[in-house]
Amino acid sequence: MIKKAPLLRSFLLISSVIACVSLAEAKSPASSPEARMKSWDQHVKLRSDSIFKDVKWLHVGPRIQGGKIESIWSVKKRKSTLYAGAGSGNLWKSETNGTTWKPVFENESTFSVSVVTVSDKDPNLVWVGTGEPHMARSSFAGTGVFKSTDGAKTWKHMGLVDTHHIGRVLIDPKDSNVVYVAALGRQYTYNKQRGLFKTTDGGKTWTKSLYISEKVGVVEVAMDPSDNKTLYAIAWERDRKAWNNVDSGPGSALYKTTDAGKTWRKITKGLPTGPDAGRMCIAVAPSNPKVLYIIASFKGGKVYRSDDKGESWRKTHEGNVPTGIGYDFCLIRVCADNENEIFVPGFNLIYSSDGGKTFVSRSEQVIPMLSYKPRRKTPHCDNHDMFCDPDDPDRVMLGTDGGLYISHDRAKTWLHVNTLPIAEFYAISVDMAKPYRIWGGTQDNGILGGEARPMNPGKEHWTWDGGGDNYVTLIDPNDLNTMYMEGMFGGMGRRDLKTGKSRGIRPRGPKGQRLRFNWMTPFILSPHNSKTLYAGANMLFKSVNRGDDWKCISPDLSTNPGPEKKGNVPYGTITDISESPLKKGLLYAGTDDGQVHITKNDGAAWTKITKGLPDKWVTRLVASKYVEGEVFCSLTGYREDDFATYLYMSDNYGRTWKSIKNNLPDESVNVIREDPFDKDILYVGTELGAYCSIDRGGSWQSLCNHLPTCAVHDIAVHPRDGDIVIGTHGRSAFVMDARAIKKIKAKLAKSE
Repeated sequence: MIKKAPLLRSFLLISSVIACVSLAEAKSPASSPEARMKSWDQHVKLRSDSIFKDVKWLHVGPRIQGGKIESIWSVKKRKSTLYAGAGSGNLWKSETNGTTWKPVFENESTFSVSVVTVSDKDPNLVWVGTGEPHMARSSFAGTGVFKSTDGAKTWKHMGLVDTHHIGRVLIDPKDSNVVYVAALGRQYTYNKQRGLFKTTDGGKTWTKSLYISEKVGVVEVAMDPSDNKTLYAIAWERDRKAWNNVDSGPGSALYKTTDAGKTWRKITKGLPTGPDAGRMCIAVAPSNPKVLYIIASFKGGKVYRSDDKGESWRKTHEGNVPTGIGYDFCLIRVCADNENEIFVPGFNLIYSSDGGKTFVSRSEQVIPMLSYKPRRKTPHCDNHDMFCDPDDPDRVMLGTDGGLYISHDRAKTWLHVNTLPIAEFYAISVDMAKPYRIWGGTQDNGILGGEARPMNPGKEHWTWDGGGDNYVTLIDPNDLNTMYMEGMFGGMGRRDLKTGKSRGIRPRGPKGQRLRFNWMTPFILSPHNSKTLYAGANMLFKSVNRGDDWKCISPDLSTNPGPEKKGNVPYGTITDISESPLKKGLLYAGTDDGQVHITKNDGAAWTKITKGLPDKWVTRLVASKYVEGEVFCSLTGYREDDFATYLYMSDNYGRTWKSIKNNLPDESVNVIREDPFDKDILYVGTELGAYCSIDRGGSWQSLCNHLPTCAVHDIAVHPRDGDIVIGTHGRSAFVMDARAIKKIKAKLAKSE
């Protein structure tokens, strides 16, 4: 045996490590930052070159439901100027103290605004961090940070693309060129572009000020108001997969620097540590920088206080705080004029006047904005941001899943600013009324229904029904008073719109078998008989009496994942169903674990047809209304941080598949639809916009020119009127007259 020299052994060891890292990176399905930005350039070019670039969308609202507000800022030198960053609805600006708003971040490479920060010295200097800092299923990955020097009129992308999710952007009050960015990194895969980043040249270059590991990001950074070299950073270890959600880990901790980030110390005295340490938030008392508070999601919400600039900590109260704290909301704020007055915005907002010993609710007495009626007596649950005015402590603003709230009496009473069209639709549908109405389920704001073509844009008439997360909402085309709807994990119901009475119609599995329902469970009305329903768990169910009774018509159509893919999230579930309009009982079903099956005899026999398709989450299956054997399939790698386009069609019942991505940019595909009057026209909705093909997928044209960058989650093409209706996750609904598409197509054909 030959003994290798120490230097050679070290070289071989390092080479081996590099090879392993390279191999791991090669196997990672995640899209590279370079690929994402190259795809965005393609998106922009398609938009500018599109033959449909002059065809406009009509924004039909709604704007009465609120929507997720992730970040709020009031400009110091212009008090009436406010910014509101929507989690998936871009950035909005008001110069009238919230009475009117305009969108100011419409055409960038992302729509997910996690934080907005304005310089106290220069009101025109605005920074935006992107990618929600949460672990929700619809927390979209951003593309880094953006900067404006003209009050949000124009933007410059400042990099950090692969950070994906940003928790805070902090501008040094003494030098606006010094900026800190707290970055969590990718949601579903590990990467090294996470931690705390710092620039000293206004974002031209970045350095890693604090880096723990490829599994641990930084979610928060705060600065001592009396010393700009003393900062506090909150690290958060988390891990999300399609089948599991781990929101804590030993890497979660507090770090402190006293030399502007050159060196950091981990502080643990009095704070939770270990595998159960989860998300935390820190706040420094403006009136006394020695006093700091931390809210921690450790085994329930707990508040800790330090009186020595963060060196040691003590819990301030018994038990847990009287509001929910978790991976989706974790925040604490200190009043500007009193170190003992704190707010904890969690599931609901609570307030303490004695340094966290006792708490009272501050989610009370809402006053409606303008003419809209308040839907609830308290501000919406799930609080994501709170702005406490440093110059006027009585003036506070709250950002929630239900929109923006403003108070001028220290959060005793609230004004609900519910005039932003930022509804987060999961699914959209149209009914057969004259004129027709649009229906859809939204994120934490229930079911919304409204007219497709308002007489006065901006004064749309929408109705709100229920609350919480709602998804597929369908109106029986033969009985306009019958609505089918659903909540989370298969919570299906049927409602008589005339009487208002509802009943649950969730399918039950065969005796002894426990069903797995997807978070957004698919169900459809048969195109052959609207009293016949199909619903998917991990098995497919059929009802011939409007959901009163169900029959299981399939085996488990998923892979029935083994222990390595079983966690606290239902997985191995059906995600979409389609029945052929041409043949009764010809059904397709797709799953989250990449399985696609067909039955030609209403479930008597099933065949797997996945050969030629990628092993990805099925987002949509569409059985053609023109050719019996044709079927379209879209899939997504979103839950692997893979943003490639997966779009396929088959002309032989799925025996073989071909990609119809062609010239589409790499954007996760949510939906594909056929035009009801022209077999060659297809519509596609992606995470960044909408596209159209006039040659059955041979090539694609952008429909984004008059559309903000937004996630198109669903498309409904009205079978009678032909309108294209898109439900976006963050910018409400848009309508386009499809006749304009057909006129341009006919003109092109004539010119040939």
